[in-house]
Amino acid sequence: MFKKDAVNFFGSKSKLAKAAGVAASSVSVWGELVPEKNAMRLQIASGGALRYDPQVYDKHAKAKRSGELNDENQ
Repeated sequence: MFKKDAVNFFGSKSKLAKAAGVAASSVSVWGELVPEKNAMRLQIASGGALRYDPQVYDKHAKAKRSGELNDENQ
């Protein structure tokens, strides 16, 4: 689940944080993806409009390990 999609769905980072059950400051430090531990909760909170897809996380992790992604461009 991409953070930008979740922010767009909920309307703001603070509303996203509330739906995820985390502090607003936590959302600011998330990378490109919503942390997996929060993704399922957001899927439920969005009524299924947002989807947790383990394959997206696997691809992202694989790309990061191979050097395709780093902290600067994730």
